[in-house]
Amino acid sequence: MNNSVANTGRLAWAALRMLLVLTVVTGILYPLAVTGIAQGLFHDKANASIVKADGKEVGSALIGQTWNIEGTDNPDPKWFQPRPSHSGYDPLSTGSGQLGASDPTLTRLVGDTRKAVAAFNGVPESEVPKDAVTGSASAIDPHISPEYAEIQIKRVAKANSLAEQQVAKLVEDHTEGRTAGFLGQPHVNVLQLNLALRDLAGR
Repeated sequence: MNNSVANTGRLAWAALRMLLVLTVVTGILYPLAVTGIAQGLFHDKANASIVKADGKEVGSALIGQTWNIEGTDNPDPKWFQPRPSHSGYDPLSTGSGQLGASDPTLTRLVGDTRKAVAAFNGVPESEVPKDAVTGSASAIDPHISPEYAEIQIKRVAKANSLAEQQVAKLVEDHTEGRTAGFLGQPHVNVLQLNLALRDLAGR
């Protein structure tokens, strides 16, 4: 009986020591090391990639946002528009809200959105790319395809009294290639593009 109690005590003490060691290693040392590396090597990304304009924070390069006419839900023709978002680009409501591919509602919504995007930008429906009518998996993707940016050039240039060539150059300058040269697709960050547009238009 005494041996059994002693063995149980030793096992309990060993388990407690292991718990304390793992708590220190995984709960304190590891997070501190990861945080230190992130702050040292990836300071901007580790701090939400905040974008500033005129000394003020205007958003994050990692989170999309709406560009509507102030006080309305209508897209502002002066700005490049992002892809649709079922959450309204709320970072607290991430996740896909897409309907299934076999759902007839999806076909109708995509068709209606394609017509609206085509009319808004003055282009044929056949030129509207898929990211202009479908949301991203996260619902907060800050990027659009170069193709979607390109069909907006004429409308943006006219609304800002700029030459189309000037706006096209902005799109070209803000088009990023595939990540690491092979991951994903070329893309354009809408916030950074619109900030450059604002500077060009003298807003």
